[in-house]
Amino acid sequence: MTEDRTASQPASARRAMIDSQLRTSGVNEPWLLSAIASVEREAFVPEAMRDAAYIDRAIPLGDGRMLAAPLVHARMLAEAAPTQQDSALLIGDAQGYLAALLRPLVGSLDVLAPGAAIEKRGKGANSLVIVDGAIEELPKTLGSHLCDGGRIVTGIVERGVTRLATGCKAAGALSVWPLADIGIPILPEFAAPKGWTF
Repeated sequence: MTEDRTASQPASARRAMIDSQLRTSGVNEPWLLSAIASVEREAFVPEAMRDAAYIDRAIPLGDGRMLAAPLVHARMLAEAAPTQQDSALLIGDAQGYLAALLRPLVGSLDVLAPGAAIEKRGKGANSLVIVDGAIEELPKTLGSHLCDGGRIVTGIVERGVTRLATGCKAAGALSVWPLADIGIPILPEFAAPKGWTF
């Protein structure tokens, strides 16, 4: 009896997260809620943090990395609206929670670590890029990973405030615009160069 109760605790917490964090914040897409309900978020956090896997804030993963709050990933995926026709690129962790959510929703998924995404030019083959974190400065190489007409969903940092943002590539140029303030962990690899101060 105790084992059954223990096994059901994460599932109950997952359902409570969907009902009290996501639905109440306007995330109601059935395909998205189904995807989130099917992935065990507790499997992607350190063992000591598993009881807190479904809280509505970011969770430290070690080495300066954070798992974004559930609402952040839900809003990102809702904006991305991935389909089986998408060839997607995730800039983040190939073994992470967002990759697990995204993989079954797209036709194909490649993953690049943040540092590699900056250094490596793409071939313009992806219809969707999702950045798992907030970026202070768009690197020139980021647009090279998208095909013309492709779309991007990311977090951006503006004057110290993190915002959910979306954009697209048209005529070879990538444009990104903010949508809403939301607490997204910042990716240090995408920090703006520090200038001289007096």
